[in-house]
Amino acid sequence: MTNQERIDQLEALPRDEMRVLLESYTPEDAEYLFLRARKIREGVYGKAVYLRGLIEISSYCRNDCYYCGLRKSNRKAQRYRLSKEEILGCCANGYALGLRTFVLQGGEDPWFDDARLCGIVGEIRQGYPDCAITLSLGERSRESYAALFAAGANRYLLRHETANENHYRLLHPAELTLRNRMRCLRDLREIGYQVGCGFMVGSPGQSIDCLLDDLELLQAFRPEMVGIGPFLPHGDTPFAQAAPGSPGLTLLLLGIVRVLLPGALLPATTALGTASSKGRERGLLAGANVIMPNISPASVRGKYMIYDGKETRGVEGLKGSIEALGLEIANGRGDAISIDN
Repeated sequence: MTNQERIDQLEALPRDEMRVLLESYTPEDAEYLFLRARKIREGVYGKAVYLRGLIEISSYCRNDCYYCGLRKSNRKAQRYRLSKEEILGCCANGYALGLRTFVLQGGEDPWFDDARLCGIVGEIRQGYPDCAITLSLGERSRESYAALFAAGANRYLLRHETANENHYRLLHPAELTLRNRMRCLRDLREIGYQVGCGFMVGSPGQSIDCLLDDLELLQAFRPEMVGIGPFLPHGDTPFAQAAPGSPGLTLLLLGIVRVLLPGALLPATTALGTASSKGRERGLLAGANVIMPNISPASVRGKYMIYDGKETRGVEGLKGSIEALGLEIANGRGDAISIDN
């Protein structure tokens, strides 16, 4: 079987054949995959690209993940918290730019307890009833997720990072477990959120088997959103000297996920844009259909550094690039479309 035949049969491709594809693909194979991925995306979403306004609300974090610049033991990290008024101001600016989804992202900061967060989410919901509210605030209790959903949140992004138990232990301190991460994802799904998960490509200790585990998890869980980006090192973490992940393999996996999950919302991630020239544009050509421009206050964008050199382009810096690819910036919330295959 050739790799292009494997690409034609991705939906039912056995694990050993998927392994061969990941280990032996050529640039020509990748382009063949990307063409198929774009056709599938356009069959479901047309030429629409959905913009999500990213608001990074806090650089404090209680966790000590080995790959992240916001880890609690990094004494060089620049810490900040946005006030409710600052967050609402970001929403007002984003709405005026045409954004209809706001993504509140931050480290696991205990200061943002349920009372504070529910108040913020409730005010956004009241002020922007036509918008979706996405949260990306890490692991919380089921009760917390339920309270935030009741306050008006619609979506939750929680990357699983790796579906391989041994690999998970290499990336995280002992108190963080893959079992609890999966508990969170199941709770979110049961509560009623549109759920996003995802993983890093090329993180220390990652093998092809790890990536195969990730793909199998995605096929079983079928999230509405999947975030895939290359691992990028931060100089003040234990992985400071580790090699970055491959943009090329990241793009290949984006294309594979588009084929396996036709209705998923796939961001061309900031990490991809940081790792590769025109990386986010290349992500769109590989099958992605979401871009998350940063609408945080300019004064804090350089402080939310989960890896070195993070790209921080805003809305205007991305619109022209999207349209140059023959794609269209969509109006509206851009909810996931359920597709059974």
